[in-house]
Amino acid sequence: MSTSCSSSSLKIGIVGFGYFGQFLAKTMIKQDHTLRATDRTDYSNSCSQMGVEFFRDVAALIEADNDVILLSTSIPSLAEVLHSMPLTRLNRPTLFVDVLSVKEHPRELLLRVLPEESDILCTHPMFGPVSGKDGWKDLTFMYDKVRIRDEVICSNFLQIFASEGCRMLEMSCEEHDKLAARSQFITHAIGRILTEMDIKSTPINTKGFETLLQLMDTVMRDSFDLFSGLFLYNRFSVQELIQSDEDLSSLRIPTSQRMSEEPGSEKTEC
Repeated sequence: MSTSCSSSSLKIGIVGFGYFGQFLAKTMIKQDHTLRATDRTDYSNSCSQMGVEFFRDVAALIEADNDVILLSTSIPSLAEVLHSMPLTRLNRPTLFVDVLSVKEHPRELLLRVLPEESDILCTHPMFGPVSGKDGWKDLTFMYDKVRIRDEVICSNFLQIFASEGCRMLEMSCEEHDKLAARSQFITHAIGRILTEMDIKSTPINTKGFETLLQLMDTVMRDSFDLFSGLFLYNRFSVQELIQSDEDLSSLRIPTSQRMSEEPGSEKTEC
């Protein structure tokens, strides 16, 4: 086991410094970690205000002395981002961590592209800037130690989330994607279906309908890139759509039966 990181303070390079990357960075800075960032968008002003060193060139970030490279890109862009990195310029073995909402896809890419000496930790913080705005206590942080040699750096990185009170959940990437297809993807799919249906608030909203409106609002705060990524890069999502279609078919009432039912025979509140 390596002990190249002698204290809990880490030098973390963030690739992808958008909304989610900045959200994570605020807590990491609070914990006194040293942060660098790069992005295709110029976030130099935001970084300056936060105390983060900004690199316009990903090569310069790779060449910096990082303990951790944190990949906070969109799901569809991960392959392009990885292939754009001059990985031969890494100064030493480095821990690569992804925070994508699917897990098998980044795991396969990282194993295929990264140098053999690079460690790999696949993670999914099951929260974001909205749900985590008041702190991370009791929010779930899923992780899979795909290839870890330097247990000290890995442990120090995981401690970022554990020390904030996260519920730390070690799980395989495959199991994560199975469960996410039945939870996160279905949630996003229903929210976007409601949006396509142009569902609006009414003067006679029930509590159940209010919940649907809230779901739609929450889902639409996330990008379409996230939704498409949850579908295209999680092999279990297609199975869920097929099953959902079959389940909807089983709920269809034949026209003859509908016509024979008396209006008002049952009262329900949804």
